[in-house]
Amino acid sequence: MDEAVLKRAAAIEMVVFDVDGVFTDGRFYYGPDDIELKAFHTRDGHGIKRLHAAGIRTAVISGRESVAVTRRMRELHVGDIIQNRSDKLPVFEELLARHHIEAAHCAAVGDDLPDLPLLEAAGFAVAVADAHPDIRSAAHWVTPTPGGHGAVRDVADLLLAAR
Repeated sequence: MDEAVLKRAAAIEMVVFDVDGVFTDGRFYYGPDDIELKAFHTRDGHGIKRLHAAGIRTAVISGRESVAVTRRMRELHVGDIIQNRSDKLPVFEELLARHHIEAAHCAAVGDDLPDLPLLEAAGFAVAVADAHPDIRSAAHWVTPTPGGHGAVRDVADLLLAAR
């Protein structure tokens, strides 16, 4: 592992995740009566729990609103669940101010162009393996696993190993 990546990862106090394409594989399943389904990987959930146990805060910022996201993030005790916000950078800055955390001590994890301002502002920018090429180029580190298949766990494992 690159020494610069480990140094950035060791300084992280909070991780801000996108949802669709990071916690999920980015696909939407629509059923009758406006039912929307999403699949979340169990290993990602365990990674979030490990981050919390280590004292690392978690947050999600999503451009869409979903009952499934609310339910899963509450189950995982994610500290801040912000949905239906396409302009993510002001939300990111509000989170940093609210929790008194410097951007250098915050990681951002994304997969597509709406996440780019977060990755550029964060002290540790992470792209999932199947992220858009511009996101991968902006990242300090790219997970070995695609979004929705354990990429969040990859992030958790790296952050904890770096400590």
